[in-house]
Formats: sequence, C-alpha cells, structure tokens
Amino acid sequence: MQKEKVAPMKQVVLYAIINYLGTGIGIVSALFIYPLNFKFLGTVRFVDNISQLLYPVMVLGASQALIKFYPGLQEHHRKQLFNYSLISVTVISLLVLAGIFIFDTAADYKDSALLYFAFPIAIALAFIELFKKQAQDLQKIAVPTLYEKIFPKVALPVIFLLLLGNVFGEFASLAWYAVSYIFIFILTGIYLFKRFNPGFNYRFKTLFGEISRKDYFRYSLYSFAGSLGSLLAFRIDGIVIYNLISEEANGVFSTAVTLASTLQIPAVGMFALYAPIISSYLKTGNFKDLDIKYKEIARLLFFIGALLYSCIFLGIEDLFRLLPAYEKLKDTIPIIIVLGFSVLINMATGFNGEIITYSKYYRFNLVAILVLILLNVSLNLYFIYYTNLGIMGVAYASFFAMTLFNISKLLFIYKKFGLLPFDKNFAKLAVVFAVSCAVIYYLPNVDSHLINLIYKTGLSMLINVVAVYKLRLVYQVNIWTDKFFAKFSK
Repeated sequence: MQKEKVAPMKQVVLYAIINYLGTGIGIVSALFIYPLNFKFLGTVRFVDNISQLLYPVMVLGASQALIKFYPGLQEHHRKQLFNYSLISVTVISLLVLAGIFIFDTAADYKDSALLYFAFPIAIALAFIELFKKQAQDLQKIAVPTLYEKIFPKVALPVIFLLLLGNVFGEFASLAWYAVSYIFIFILTGIYLFKRFNPGFNYRFKTLFGEISRKDYFRYSLYSFAGSLGSLLAFRIDGIVIYNLISEEANGVFSTAVTLASTLQIPAVGMFALYAPIISSYLKTGNFKDLDIKYKEIARLLFFIGALLYSCIFLGIEDLFRLLPAYEKLKDTIPIIIVLGFSVLINMATGFNGEIITYSKYYRFNLVAILVLILLNVSLNLYFIYYTNLGIMGVAYASFFAMTLFNISKLLFIYKKFGLLPFDKNFAKLAVVFAVSCAVIYYLPNVDSHLINLIYKTGLSMLINVVAVYKLRLVYQVNIWTDKFFAKFSK
C-alpha cells in the first residue's frame, strides 16, 4: 500500500521539475536565440498556433472521455475504450487532412503551404494527448511530460541555429520542426505500449453496453468545445498578428508572451495541488472552509505574482541592456509589462475557474470562454484597424479581454456561492506593492545597469517581504519565514 502512495507523489514531483526545466529552456532561448530572427520565429509560432487549433478537432474530446469513463470499466472494456479512441482520432485526422486539401484548393490563401507543416504536428499532438491520458490512468505521467515539454524546447533552438548557420532553409527548418513532434509521438507511444497492451479488439458493441453511447458523445463534444474554446481564446493573438501585421511582429509578441507567462508558473502548480480540495469542499457543501481557502490562496498567489511582477517592472530594462540582443528585445518590454499585469490579475482572482469547473455550474466555463473569444477577436480587430498601436494594441486587447473574463467569473461565483477572494488583508497587500513599486521606480539610477538591476529588484523584494511578514498579510509567508529562521536558530 505504501508503494502505491509513493509512486504517484514521485510522479508529481518529477512533473513539476520537468515543467520548470522546460520553462527555463524557453526563457534562455527567448532571450538569446529567437531575437536573432524574429521573422522565422513568427512563422513557427503561426504554424504552432494552427496545429494547436487543429489537434482538439482530431481528438474531439476522446482523451477527456478516456479519463472520465476509464475508472468505472473492467480491464477488457478499458482496452476497448482506448482502441475506440485510437480509431476515432485516426478517422477524424484523415477528415481534417481532406479539409486542408479542400481549403487549399478553394481558398486563395497566401500561406496555405504552412498548413501542411501544421498538420503532422497536430496529428502528433492528438496522439500524444491520447497517450498521455492513458499514461495518467496508469499513474505514469512524468516520462511523457518530459518528451512533450522538453524535446520541442530543445529542438526549436537547435533548428534555429542551423537555419542561422545556413545549414537549413526556412521550409526545411519547418519540416524538421514537424519531424521533432513525430519523434515525440513515437517515443511516447513506445513508452506507453511497453506498459499497456490494448490488444486488437475493435468490436465495440460490448463497450457501449457498459457505458451509454449518448453520454460518451455528449461528454466528448462538451470537452471538445471547452478545449477548442480555450485554445481559440489564448492562441488567437498569434494568428491575428501573423496575418494582419507581420511575421516579425508575431515573433516579437510571442517572445513577450513567453517571458510574461513565467509569472504564472507557481499558480499552475498551486491550482493542481488544491483542485481535489476544492472539489471536496463543493461536494460536501463546506462553503465556510472553501471561502477561507479561496481568500488564503488568492492572497498567496497575488503575493508571489506581485513580487515577481515588481522585479520585472523595475528591472527588465536594465536586464535587457545587459544582453547582446537588446536592440531586438527592447520592443518586447512594454508588451511584457502589459501581459505580465494581465497574468497578475489572473493570479489575484485565485482558483475561480476551479470552483466553477467542479461545481454543478461547470457549463458556465464554456459560456465564459466563448465570451472571451468574442471580446479578444473584436478588440484585436479594433486596435489593429482603428489605432496605430500595432502589437501593443494586441497586448491591450488581450489584457482587457482577460480582465473582463476574470471579472465575469468572479461575479458568477459571488452570485451563486456568495464568495469573493478579496478581503481587507488583500487590499493592504495591494497597497504595499503599489507604494513600494512607485517609490523604488523613482529612486535615482546608477551608471551600471547590473548594479541598478540588483539594487532596485533586491530592494523591492526586501521591502515587500518584510512588510508582508510584519503585517501578517499572507499566512504562508509567515510560516515559511519562521521555519527558515528556526533552522538557523538551533
């Protein structure tokens, strides 16, 4: 019994380490390699965005259904369910390919050739998603995550350098990028099938005697709509910029997105950690403890996010001036500031998405996502066509859309449950960060960018941590700090 408990925890730790490592590689590449050719980066990101929109269509909710219905089935029917998912993804992928052919023939789209690079990546992602969900059922998620999170982040910089060295042309580089995903798909398949043998039973009448075919397709289509909606909402910027501004602008924007999104890494782990607790509170109707945890985690996430955002706000100019690619990177600074603030607001609202997802009102998430898509697309088109802001306009569009998206979820939760993540301590926390950031920003600069970076970001961290600790605004900060000093007092 002890072994069964240890193995999943080991997988969780490995999963977290792999995600942080992948993010680290992405940041180094974004700072030192990608600025050398923003145009090609913009093209790659466009291909990425298209593939990210195609693969949920290929999966059509089959991977989520695998998780949903798998636990209630006998081993024989579990294998049938996996085989059914394999056939479903294969058939739909062929239909998607036919759709690409028809679009290429009928539409006069200048970059239709890029769709043929996106397709193999999309089909690889579809099967990787399916294999990962099956591995998740087996509690073997770390290795597939390693393949998915690390290999593309290593492959792209290598391909980039080969392109810059004139070893590959642009189309050959895109082809090798697609091959890297096919390689990940093969590795993930080998890993899974060594641990799970589904056999070759493709008669599914008995399977749908165990689970309702109607329930299966209803759940699959709902999951598909939610997945596609999320991707449309969060990937639309890269498609709009590529088609309406330029490839280079798309590269600049994607670099800013990569750097700004590092703020939310702690939140991703926190949401995963507390999701079962939130689900339990909702199922038992324990709204008192849910309210306490909601506020507690919102303050903690805001503290972490504001601490990191303050360092970015105060130090990013000096940091970039220390890098050889400053002239290329300087255009990303205002975008990072705006998108980073958007991420901070998202963190400050806590796990509102999780509360809705695990409640009986889970369908509202789909409505909110559809509203977000409408807002994001409308605002993008407004800022591009009616202002001269360029990609800064796209950043503002993303900021306004995400802020309204979070406000809508906050209002919905307050209306249905009477809960808000904010209290007096949260307000004090916001004032502490706002005042300290404003004061430090206007302190005199020194001639050395390195010293300026260290003294301003260091002073910000020191003042904020001490103030939050002394005022006891974030419970976890006091606990962690007391434990840290207790080790040295022994």
